[in-house]
Amino acid sequence: MAESTSLVLFDGVCNLCNSSVQFIIKRDKKDRFRFAPLQGKTGQAILAKHGLSADSLNSFVLSEGDKIYTHSTGALLMMKRLGFPWSIFYVYILIPRFIRDGVYRWIARNRYRWFGRQESCMIPTPALKKKFLD
Repeated sequence: MAESTSLVLFDGVCNLCNSSVQFIIKRDKKDRFRFAPLQGKTGQAILAKHGLSADSLNSFVLSEGDKIYTHSTGALLMMKRLGFPWSIFYVYILIPRFIRDGVYRWIARNRYRWFGRQESCMIPTPALKKKFLD
């Protein structure tokens, strides 16, 4: 993966997460994002490398090189990487992490109830297949 490429690990059965992936794809003008479900081989390998379990994460992880970003930090960095106007949301990084992550975890805990879930991971269209690693 190129240094300028960011990998988004997401909950493949979560409707909110799948909608977030679609949101990123539509706005990824520089083609910098790639995707893999947390439940897949790539997602599991990256989590294991960093000593994390998919069970302990409630949504997506942003992986860039040897670094990973979770919870609100990962989401805000992803918005920053999308460029203007989405990068404006990065200003929320100024809010103390325990507050940001508290809100993030509250949404993540309720995501299946509010947005629903799928029985299996999303299958990308042939045109988008190159953006998905698993």
